[in-house]
Amino acid sequence: MSSVVRDRAKAWAGRPSWVAVLLGALACFASSPRASAADCPGHPNALGTSRILVVDPHEHPRIGAMQYKETLPLADHEVVLTFDDGPLPKYSNQVLQILADECVQATFFTIGRQAQANPEGVRKLAAAGHTIATHSYTHPLTFNRMTLDKAKPEVDQGIAWTSAALTDPSALSPFFRVPGLLRGDAVESYAASLGLQMWSADFLADDWRNISGAKVHELAIKRLEARGKGILLLHDIHARTVAALPKILADLKAKGYRIVHVVAATPDRPATPTEPDDWLVHRPSDETPVARWPAITPVDLTGADTNARAALDDFGMLSLPPAAEAQRKQMWPRPSLGARMATAPALPAPSADLFAWPPKAPLATLTSQRRQVARVERQAVKPPARPLRIASLRRR
Repeated sequence: MSSVVRDRAKAWAGRPSWVAVLLGALACFASSPRASAADCPGHPNALGTSRILVVDPHEHPRIGAMQYKETLPLADHEVVLTFDDGPLPKYSNQVLQILADECVQATFFTIGRQAQANPEGVRKLAAAGHTIATHSYTHPLTFNRMTLDKAKPEVDQGIAWTSAALTDPSALSPFFRVPGLLRGDAVESYAASLGLQMWSADFLADDWRNISGAKVHELAIKRLEARGKGILLLHDIHARTVAALPKILADLKAKGYRIVHVVAATPDRPATPTEPDDWLVHRPSDETPVARWPAITPVDLTGADTNARAALDDFGMLSLPPAAEAQRKQMWPRPSLGARMATAPALPAPSADLFAWPPKAPLATLTSQRRQVARVERQAVKPPARPLRIASLRRR
């Protein structure tokens, strides 16, 4: 199965030149199928799919505002529908029918074990024109703690069994979503080595929780209104999702939202031209100061002329012209100060006996003299009188 993964990675690795990108984008724009109300037979009021967005996983390997700094470059009021954990015939077939009635295209992140058990469900996704991606093999909720040895077979077998279920394996897209959005370094690095684009989401509807279909609809619309656009994560394996989906699509149409279908770029289908800032979750604005210093142009200095190494004399006083040199004043000592010092009275020279050692007088005599002086000073200073207490007076 690992050979299948390597073959898919090589197929996804093809990247066209910029000329092919421009020409292919125009051809893709003109020939891409667009499902609108007019193109939805029997459903004149269908929501439809407004446009197809072609993305290159190599240029933007991780998307989704909930976990990454980049997300899909959607315009305001554009929505991408995604469904996880299928296919499960009981509910996935109903989801497919609801989307078909509205001529809406979505992205399905399938589980390898589900594809193994229900390959016909995977082929139905391809026949309906939806994007087919992978979601691991057994849906473990431990990817955030997995080592590479444990994460690798989950990713590989998920891709292999989903690809095996398809009549045309090239219909499988290089998109991958971690179960429970529990991302980890091991799975992210391995997905990047295969050329997979890691998908998170921009907002949820909590349809994996034990809540009603009405609550799923309420949360989906409320959170979409808060963002204004984005990737919605749903599951095609719950009855509550089946109940909420028609109401969600009806509200999207009533509120002026448009559905965007995302597909992967190939050598024959170049990526949709976008600007780097279009992918940022938090785009810089005119009100937000952003420091963008100009890039330094690399210059080859091998043949450039260089100055000689500086000497100590270069850091001395500047060379002045002759006229300025004559007028330059002496900084120290100043002439006026020197004249005053020459006429100032001088103190007498100290006697040599002052520095003699040992002193002429014996040390014992000097010590006794100091004691006499100290005794006289202590006698001169009388201690303060102590205050009398009343109790002592009574005794007397």
